[in-house]
Amino acid sequence: MEQANPLRPDGESKGGVLAHLERLENQMSRSRKRSEEPQSVQAQERVLGTKIQKLRHLRDDPGAAVRHRRGSVKACIANVEPNRTVEVNEQEALEKKLENVKAILQAYHFTGLSGKLTSRGVCVCINTAFEGNLLDSYFVDLVIQKPLRIHHHSVPVFIPLEEIAAKYLQTNIQHFLFSLCEYLNAYSGRKYQADRLQSDFAALLTGPLQRNPLCNLLSFTYKLDPGGQSFPFCARLLYKDLTATLPTDVTVTCQGKKGALVQQFSYPKPLHQWFASFLVS
Repeated sequence: MEQANPLRPDGESKGGVLAHLERLENQMSRSRKRSEEPQSVQAQERVLGTKIQKLRHLRDDPGAAVRHRRGSVKACIANVEPNRTVEVNEQEALEKKLENVKAILQAYHFTGLSGKLTSRGVCVCINTAFEGNLLDSYFVDLVIQKPLRIHHHSVPVFIPLEEIAAKYLQTNIQHFLFSLCEYLNAYSGRKYQADRLQSDFAALLTGPLQRNPLCNLLSFTYKLDPGGQSFPFCARLLYKDLTATLPTDVTVTCQGKKGALVQQFSYPKPLHQWFASFLVS
């Protein structure tokens, strides 16, 4: 009896077709992988080639590694150095200012300016005088830092300390101290003259001497007896320059029977000395 042919008319069975298709797919997959592998290998080879060239360069030139490391260190230092330089410069500037103050105090010790170092900076003492007479002393405690500042002081409130400090303290400490000395010496000198006038000529003054805190505006009344007649005189002295010890405007008014006689003039000498010479003449 003849057996049945398992093949289809095209010569292939159904199972054989599926198996054949599977083999074709596997071949295509393996072929695709083989085509992709050279590209991956080429990329890896390029990376490795670059590393090999760098290593060969370091091998052939040992100094290159050192130079490379130095460059990295310099780059790090460059980021830190500006801040450090600024701090050093500020510290040097403060130390220079402190040395400058010390030099000023040493150079002008015999002119009434002295001082001593403190934990904050320096305490300056200003000794005032007039006509060889030692008068009041004042101190200014300076903090040597950036910016310079006044910690505390004994300068009278009517002396323009803040104005003087704003002008000179940060830029020229020597000028600051000398300008402050001028104001304090002038104030002490005017006060000294007013005190001398009131104490030495109390018998001639009628009533107390009037003065403002700065002693740059004085007024008083006194009597003279020329020819046995008593005439009252009213004097008014104005010191426009607060660094001066002589008045800029002087007005004397005499109230007589025929009315008031006003005379304006200037003092060529200190008040108490001029008053004494005026009485003698």
